[in-house]
Amino acid sequence: MSIADSTAKLRPSSAAKRDAIVEAATRAFFGMGYEATSIEAIAGDAGVSKVTIYKYFGDKRTLFAATVEAQCERLGEALSIDLVSEGNIRQRLLDVGLTFVDFLSESQIIQFDRRIAAETEHIPEIGTSFLDAGPRRMHVALAGMIAHAASKGELNIDDPMLAAEQFASMCKGFGDLERRFGAQSDPGRDNARIKGAVETFLRAYSPKA
Repeated sequence: MSIADSTAKLRPSSAAKRDAIVEAATRAFFGMGYEATSIEAIAGDAGVSKVTIYKYFGDKRTLFAATVEAQCERLGEALSIDLVSEGNIRQRLLDVGLTFVDFLSESQIIQFDRRIAAETEHIPEIGTSFLDAGPRRMHVALAGMIAHAASKGELNIDDPMLAAEQFASMCKGFGDLERRFGAQSDPGRDNARIKGAVETFLRAYSPKA
């Protein structure tokens, strides 16, 4: 059972308390780092006791994993893909690309990405948990959308997973490095890059006449 699934079984008051703990932990972990964050500080910010935190999460590492999963849920919600949506495949791909890059450009998400990379050096399983809860889920969802389009004859693709990886990589492009290393990004260039990714993708995978 995932951490998110367990929340659904809590009473409303308990769920609200748990959410407050995760929010306080997110601020602490991604603001100061894993090692510098104390359970005492999180408890004080959330307005609960240390005992309450240990009751819900067991230990500091599990609490950190919960903050990662919560942020990944945001990623999933922001990039939800309607597999049966109607309309032009070009516009659908453009919408996905723009939403994807807009989300990755948020300052909080950039900070989150950097913190995950830093903490993975000390706790390798955190990186694995992040990949499983966020990027890999979205990879599968995008591949599903692409496979659905292929089944309708809109695309000619034998390997939807590879095609999804290619499309996401083209959309991120050099802008991804700029975001990671603090360079000033250019929204106009981002939009041009995404449009170019869509056109390149369609040239490669459109059904041949």
